[in-house]
Amino acid sequence: MTTGTLTVRERDLMYRLMISQMLHDGHHEIAGQLSKAVYAFPDCPPSNRLQHVVQLGLRAEPDREVQVQLVDSVAPGTGIDLEFDTDVQTLAPEAAHYETCYVTSHKAPCRVAAWSKDGQLVATGSDDASIKILDVERMLAKSATNMPESQHNVDSHPVIRTLYDHIEDVTALDFHPSLPLLASGSKDFTIKFFDFSKSGVKRAFRSLQEAEEISCLNFHPGGNFLLVGTQHPTLRLYDVTTLQCYVSSNPKDQHTGPVRAVTYSPNASIYASASQDGSIKIWDGISNRCVNTLEKAHSGTDVCSVQFSRNSKYLLSSGKDCLVKLWEVSTSRVLITYTGASSDKQVHETRAVFNHSEDYVFFPDEKTTSLCCWDSRNAERNKLLSLGHNNIVRCIVHSPTGPGFMTCSDDFRARFWYYRPSSD
Repeated sequence: MTTGTLTVRERDLMYRLMISQMLHDGHHEIAGQLSKAVYAFPDCPPSNRLQHVVQLGLRAEPDREVQVQLVDSVAPGTGIDLEFDTDVQTLAPEAAHYETCYVTSHKAPCRVAAWSKDGQLVATGSDDASIKILDVERMLAKSATNMPESQHNVDSHPVIRTLYDHIEDVTALDFHPSLPLLASGSKDFTIKFFDFSKSGVKRAFRSLQEAEEISCLNFHPGGNFLLVGTQHPTLRLYDVTTLQCYVSSNPKDQHTGPVRAVTYSPNASIYASASQDGSIKIWDGISNRCVNTLEKAHSGTDVCSVQFSRNSKYLLSSGKDCLVKLWEVSTSRVLITYTGASSDKQVHETRAVFNHSEDYVFFPDEKTTSLCCWDSRNAERNKLLSLGHNNIVRCIVHSPTGPGFMTCSDDFRARFWYYRPSSD
């Protein structure tokens, strides 16, 4: 077969990819017309596979000038593993080398954000009860071209969805790992599920009523379950399909204060919760029972965030003692403590995160609104990055796939940061 000639099978696959992409993007009528025209059978499910195929093709196409550098599809390095990390060559950029590429504004403090698992989308939530979903490539394109706002059309605007269905502050967000669904939690005691594949969507297609304000939530890596933390000490686990709620059969497993953070390990064998009671709990992912409690994990202060490493061996936590700690899950030991963010205790909650390659740990300094950055393996502190916000940074989330992160602040703004290698 000569280059550029498609076989019948390949052409059929191309049309199916086109139909699936249009369904994924909400163009159902056009997708239906094309499906009838090419006799697509069986029916095509919504998918954005074509988008990724095109991206790879454009990068491989010879003599083509790439206008916008896209987020790396594969993160450099293999993640942190202190059993084998003896002389690691750091491939990723430290925080000081990132720059602001886009700023979006809400009408009230912005306090929560979440990335899609493929790194293509990021959502922000605000006290104004709204949620925005932003396209990463569009943010990068806009910053690269410096085109005036008046010249941008709807098809190129970074904010691809604005969702309104809560009546109080949005406090928690998470993307489904494989479907175009976004889950949100609020102080209005509800959990909402949005299908953002439909271009005109503004309201949730499903809602859960809770008994307390929602503080955090996280999808199971398989997408079938949703962990939910509230102002009540009892951790909830919902079946996403049936909405049935599960809790541990032993009341002594539960926290004694509001739950502040929940997260599944990447291998889904365990999950972790953090609480205002100062403890971190490790739970069995099958039995839903607490298997370990790290009491006074941050000297008795509130534990604000927990994040597993990619290999599920380690847990990164932050607390109101202004310390960030790396725990070995199997032994419950603190292996590394990242210090120097501030000498005083924090007033507000924020979180610590790994960068996409787990070479660095990022943590916002409450007093200076600067970003602290440490080498994750030896806790060496790197140069601070001024985050440019006019108020406290309440949330930071890093892309799972590339050198980009989002910061959310009480100044009503969310800033998208990205690292562009020097052209020199």
